[in-house]
Amino acid sequence: MKKVALISLGCAKNLVDSENILGLLLENHYQVTSDKNDAELLIINTCGFIEESKRESIEVILDHINGKSKVVVTGCLVNRYLDELKKEIPEVDLWIPLRDYPRFNALLRSLEEQIDNDEGINEKYRLVSTGPYSAYLKIGEGCSNRCSYCAIPLIRGPYVSRPYQNIIEEANGLVKQGYKELILIQQDTTRYGIDLKKGQTIVELLKGLLENKSLEFIRLLYLYPDEISDKLIDLIAKEERIMPYFDIPIQHSEDQILKAMNRRGNKEFLINLFRKIREKIPHAILRTTIIVGFPGETSKDFNNLLKFVESIKFDHLGAFKYSKEEDTPAFNYPHQVREATKERRLNALMTLQQNISYEQNKKHVGEIMKGLVIGQENGYYLLRSYFNSPDDVDGKILFNSIRPLNEGEIVRVVIKESYVYDLYGELVNDD
Repeated sequence: MKKVALISLGCAKNLVDSENILGLLLENHYQVTSDKNDAELLIINTCGFIEESKRESIEVILDHINGKSKVVVTGCLVNRYLDELKKEIPEVDLWIPLRDYPRFNALLRSLEEQIDNDEGINEKYRLVSTGPYSAYLKIGEGCSNRCSYCAIPLIRGPYVSRPYQNIIEEANGLVKQGYKELILIQQDTTRYGIDLKKGQTIVELLKGLLENKSLEFIRLLYLYPDEISDKLIDLIAKEERIMPYFDIPIQHSEDQILKAMNRRGNKEFLINLFRKIREKIPHAILRTTIIVGFPGETSKDFNNLLKFVESIKFDHLGAFKYSKEEDTPAFNYPHQVREATKERRLNALMTLQQNISYEQNKKHVGEIMKGLVIGQENGYYLLRSYFNSPDDVDGKILFNSIRPLNEGEIVRVVIKESYVYDLYGELVNDD
């Protein structure tokens, strides 16, 4: 039985593709190994989102060619730069772009005699890699927002929703296998159903998922601001199994920058949205991402952004320096910001957020949080509650327990201490 290893780079959406690839190979009688040096077939699933991720993907490929493994490279980078990659790295045994996923096995068969069917990548054989209690659930593909800085529509095409029943069936199958938490992902989860028959919206999808009473937790990631309806907020407020966790990438606060980014909405809209969420769900967690140094961003724009962040007080905030991406409109925008200025602004924003995060975290002291035991660290157990997402962007919740606990166990923890990013607590004994 041949051994296969896979390196998955980039986002959670890419990880789901990787899990589907591994499942397909298991169906073809491969043995999955985590030891890349022991594998006879190595698959690298690349990211091509920004310059840093492209550089990482290239470095990983170069680090693994010319070994004993046959190397197959797939993913976003391949979809975007296939011809250039073939020319520059001829040592790779096989390149499979995203557009060829429907015939993944047919292409792999040219390299591997062990492949015995022509199936494409799908969720039917998926090998979940995120533990026995939590799984991502991809609800669509591509993006139609056309932000001026973003290459995702160029790489993955326009937004296409997964069929409603297809998602429900996969979710029910995961729950039957013992998964307690499902994290809904897509480039824009709030757009779900726009291309389906009337009534199949993200709200209706959530209601359909909730019909499975064995599903303990649902979390939504990647919410586009102006698609967050009152119905969605009200459903999250009403249903305790949907985490009150709002991951809303806004990218900036200033109207002229948002317009240049081709982002819908404006500062006033964002202020009203966050106010509405906190009025309806006082304990809601707000997470966002910000781009600093976008072309045309002045010192005044950036200072206003700092004031905006100070006023909203996001619980979690990630920031990135603007990255020029070929074939995007912003690539040729005038008034590009110097790298040193981007770095200075990034540091200033994250310093401000450290203080905000600490103040927000102090509010949780004394609160009892329900969630999943997700492991151990330095003698403490780790908890995932509505406070923190599984993608290692947010802080940790560490807690003590006198009795031994199992990974995936649902517990209640009282928060005793707070720090800049992390919370510390103790198990609440219910016996």
